[in-house]
Formats: sequence, C-alpha cells, structure tokens
Amino acid sequence: MALIVQKFGGTSVGSVERIEQVAEKIKKFRDGGDDIVVVVSAMSGETNRLIDLAKQISDQPVARELDVMVSTGEQVTIALLAMALIKRGVPAVSFTGNQVRILTDSAHTKARILQIDSQRIQRELKAGRVVVVAGFQGVDGKGNITTLGRGGSDTTGVALAAALKADECQIYTDVDGVYTTDPRVVAKARRLDKITFEEMLEMASLGSKVLQIRAVEFAGKYSVPLRVLHSFQEGPGTLITLDEEESMEQPIISGIAFNRDEAKLTIRGVPDTPGVAFKILGPISAANVEVDMIVQNVAHDNTTDFTFTVHRNDYNSALQILQTIANEMGAREVIGDTDIAKVSIVGVGMRSHAGVASRMFEALAKENINIQMISTSEIKVSVVIEEKYLELAVRALHTAFELDAPAAKTAE
Repeated sequence: MALIVQKFGGTSVGSVERIEQVAEKIKKFRDGGDDIVVVVSAMSGETNRLIDLAKQISDQPVARELDVMVSTGEQVTIALLAMALIKRGVPAVSFTGNQVRILTDSAHTKARILQIDSQRIQRELKAGRVVVVAGFQGVDGKGNITTLGRGGSDTTGVALAAALKADECQIYTDVDGVYTTDPRVVAKARRLDKITFEEMLEMASLGSKVLQIRAVEFAGKYSVPLRVLHSFQEGPGTLITLDEEESMEQPIISGIAFNRDEAKLTIRGVPDTPGVAFKILGPISAANVEVDMIVQNVAHDNTTDFTFTVHRNDYNSALQILQTIANEMGAREVIGDTDIAKVSIVGVGMRSHAGVASRMFEALAKENINIQMISTSEIKVSVVIEEKYLELAVRALHTAFELDAPAAKTAE
C-alpha cells in the first residue's frame, strides 16, 4: 500500500462535471488500496474573478485582505470534491491550509512554506479517509491567511508529500507529461518517460510551463518523486527523479526550452573601470528588474559595451534607468531590442559529452540564424536570437539532437 499525494489544477476541477470525474479517478486509486491525499486549486477562472472584484474596490488592494478573499476559491473546490467522494462511498474530509497548519512566512500574496504539521492528516488517513487539502494557501505565525503566489498549489502538493514522506506526488494537468519541447511548435516532440529534477528545473526556468519552479525546487530538495499526468487521459506520464543513471543512457539532450518574453538592452562606450558592472546593474536590480543573460565587450579605446536581457514586461522601466545611468557615466548611447527570443538545450548528458555547444551552433548556422548572445551551464546552453526565427530554431535543434519521435509505420 502506497501513500500518494495527488494535485489537480484549476482546469481539472473547472466545473462540477470535472470534479465528479476527478472523484472517479481518486476512487480507483483508493479501491486499489492506496492512501490518498488530494490537493486542489480553485476552479479555473475563479481566482481571476476574485481579484477583479477586489480591483473594483481598489486599484491596489491591501495584500492581507486580498489573501483572505482569494483563498476562498480553493475552499469551494475542496468541499465539492469531498462531497463527490462521499457520494461515491469514499470516506473523505476537506481542510483549508490553516486547518492542517501549513505554516508560512508573512509575505502576503507570495508567501513561502516554512513548516507543515502533518499530524491531523495522518490521523484522518489512519481512520480510512481521503484527505482533501486546499492548495495555494497557508497561515503565518500570527494566524493570518497567506497565499503562495500563482501556481502555488503545485508547491503545496510537493510540500505535503515531503512532510508525509509520500511514495509519490502526482501532478495532474492538461498535458500527459513533460515533452522534449512544446508539441505546438514541433509536431514530432516526444513525451519523456523520465527526467531529472535538475533538467526539469532548467526547463521550467527557461520557459517550459508544465510545473512551477518552486515546486520542482522543493521536490528536488526533499527527494520527492514527482509524476506529471493528464487529468482525464490514462497513461504513465513523466517521472521527475534524482536518478541520473538511466538518463545517461538516453540522448545527450533531454529537451529544448524557449522563451519569447525577452528584451535586450545595450549601453555602449562606458569607461572600462573597476565596478562598472555594478554601476550599471545595481540600479536595475534596485528597481526589482531581474537580469538574465549578460555580455561585456571591451574595446581598444578602454571603453566597454555592456549588454543584458530582461523580461519584456520590464523593458521600458529598465530602458529609462539605463538612459539615466548613461548620462551619469558619459556613455556613447543606449539601444534596446524587444524582437528577440531565447532558445535553450537542456540535458545532464552534456556533462559527459564534448562538442554539444558546437553542434547546436552548427544546426543554427545551417538555417542562417544569427546568435546574438550565449550563456552556458553544466547542463544547458542558451542563445538569444531574433524572435522571427524562434520556431525554425527549435525545430532545427530538435532534429539535430535526434529528439524527433519516430515516424509511424504505414500499413503496406
């Protein structure tokens, strides 16, 4: 008998009919003898509806009160799912984050989990009940309701699995696993049977939207086996694990991630003196703008050109800050570009294989795609290219690294 934590997202519980379908799925596991803890999100669209209500009162609602309100979305879902299970003869009980003491810090709307008291859940499991817990929410040391930020239900599921020492944490979503890349861009993308935490973390941070980054970090830290599954289709999904052994036998590259939400800024002709990078990036960081890739080139006249990328939403504010810095430092000019994208290859196999980057560059060169910036780590290589070439680049790399699914055999 296994202890399984199952997490269902907003689309999986988006209507009463879907909640009934989820209850049927849980019943099958339960009938198989497993202990089940279920974490659910609010019904799809509900959190946005509640936020819109708050904004009708105030453009900037007080964060504490916003948490009190948006946490009610999950409360509705847990009660409905528990009712659906009980109707099917499955003993069940629902709990809010406060009731099972998911203790967080006090950073309203983006709280982090500090501790979970699993005793109440353990008692209910021993009594033979399925425990249904509200995702996305907790309580701080002063008893205030907190929420974990967008996608926080994934983190709740993983954190509960860690606290309960569950055999597996299953994340049910609208895809049937983790793919080598987005199947909407590459029709021959393949579902991966297994991927390491390290690879999944890179894929998530580089643009793959299957799992929330914090959830993957949490799972890796506490060695919680994660499985991504489709809510309403049968299948093995993708297991995310610490085990690299089998991955080493697989292709060097596990997947290709990409991100369209990139913008590039360059400050030219800055005096090349100690501390120049901090003088440029310090004010950018102070404005809560996250910098991604950085390139610095030194010219013969002892000046430097400094280029970095930011999220496209931060482009205008970063550009204004950079223009002020340029005036103060006597730089030649500031230029920007919002028509760029980032493409990355990811795989633990890179550690034991040379020439991966050159193979990537060769594939892009064959398509006449110019590389503007390069960033590398032990298990990834990222490049910035013109956005109009993004899909061509992803398809070319997918083929170059032999990730394409084999063609279906036709009947003779």
